[in-house]
Amino acid sequence: MTNQLNIGIIGGAGYTGGELLRILLQHPSVNIVFVHSKSQAGKPVYNTHHDLLGETELTFTDRLDIPADVLFLCMGHGESKVFLSENQFSPDVKIIDLSQDFRDESNGFVYGLPELQREKIKRAHKIANPGCFATCIELALLPLAKEKQLNEAVHISAITGSTGAGQSLNATSHYSWRNGNISVYKAFTHQHLKEIRMSLGKLQTSYSGKINFIPYRGSFTRGIFASCYTTTDLTLSQAQELYKDYYKNHPFTHISSDPVDVKRVVNTNKCFLYLEKVEDQLLITSVIDNLTKGASGQAVQNMNLITGIPETAGLALKPVFF
Repeated sequence: MTNQLNIGIIGGAGYTGGELLRILLQHPSVNIVFVHSKSQAGKPVYNTHHDLLGETELTFTDRLDIPADVLFLCMGHGESKVFLSENQFSPDVKIIDLSQDFRDESNGFVYGLPELQREKIKRAHKIANPGCFATCIELALLPLAKEKQLNEAVHISAITGSTGAGQSLNATSHYSWRNGNISVYKAFTHQHLKEIRMSLGKLQTSYSGKINFIPYRGSFTRGIFASCYTTTDLTLSQAQELYKDYYKNHPFTHISSDPVDVKRVVNTNKCFLYLEKVEDQLLITSVIDNLTKGASGQAVQNMNLITGIPETAGLALKPVFF
């Protein structure tokens, strides 16, 4: 598309809405026509997202009648379904939902992991953006599923920064509790397991092994570090070639020859993967930024794909390495 896209953001006062604004304000092909928030209506966007002072004079609005080409839903889980049932939009409006409400591909939504189904995303009108843990873990396992190499249980430990809990205050995101601390939550029952199994099943329908997932809350702000291991007959070099071949045409996922860490990807839309083989166990470590590749950056990547913009547009983001 040669004309600028008009963009509307619903729920622009939270973490994902703020990240979306930061990316889209620098995007060469978009014009943000409104940022919706009932609680902040009439106030400058930079009153909430203080770093945007000098970047934009946008104000929050409670109006929904402003025409837009693409609508981003940055609301809490369960709220998108209610919002879309109560508000009608033109069928020409493309919708990208960042909640978990439609990740089962219900109501005409397509699961928006480009490394899994880029071509289907290009033809879609409604995208269900993947979860942050799910993105990190799926990218670690998809190449094995494609080659039907998931034959045993998969074991996963993954730790996320405090922004993964959202902006609303609660006991486990309070600085005094979170700082210098670590804890397990939702062991074996995390909500992202459903979409992880769905995604793997798209490539390896026969896989019915256990996915043992232990999520951790980390004492840092941004990023996810996931360690995934499973039994395999592949040699390390075979596995590395398999992964390199799978991701060779995907611009944001890269195979590292050195161990990876979270700081390499913070503030980027990248995923870095590192493979090790010990006896019969293949270990894949995967790192992403939960707010960019795990949320708003991937949402922009999906927007680019469904509107015919180059996939990487607006996403040449500088990592915060130090």
